[in-house]
Amino acid sequence: MSFGAFNHHRNPGPMADINVTPMVDVMLVLLVIFILSAPMFTHAVKLDLPKAQAQASPQQAATVTLSIDGAGKIFWNNDPVEQSVLEARLVEAAKLEPQPELQLRADKDTRYEVVAQVMAAAQSNGLTKLGFVTDPKREGKK
Repeated sequence: MSFGAFNHHRNPGPMADINVTPMVDVMLVLLVIFILSAPMFTHAVKLDLPKAQAQASPQQAATVTLSIDGAGKIFWNNDPVEQSVLEARLVEAAKLEPQPELQLRADKDTRYEVVAQVMAAAQSNGLTKLGFVTDPKREGKK
């Protein structure tokens, strides 16, 4: 390894040597540390844990599908409903425990006004779980 030369008249070229000794030293130290610490990671403490009774899992919430076609007609689980009947069903659904999840499926040609009215009706009647359903497979198809 050369840091300088006695001949100062010569044009010094770029240094092509890389000193890897410090890197090897660090790697060996890390290897020793990992070898010594590996048994600590796999060591387990034997415990006699107490037994407990698990409660039954809570009842899954029902799902209500609200569909709106391109003409603005509303369907409750594939059954056509009028606005007044929809309000009554939303009130009944809000009283259920656990509260059902409302899945809103709207045709891409549906006016936003109809979707906003359905969302406002659900919120005003106490439903808090609302999801939008899309079909990404059909986006490119006509």
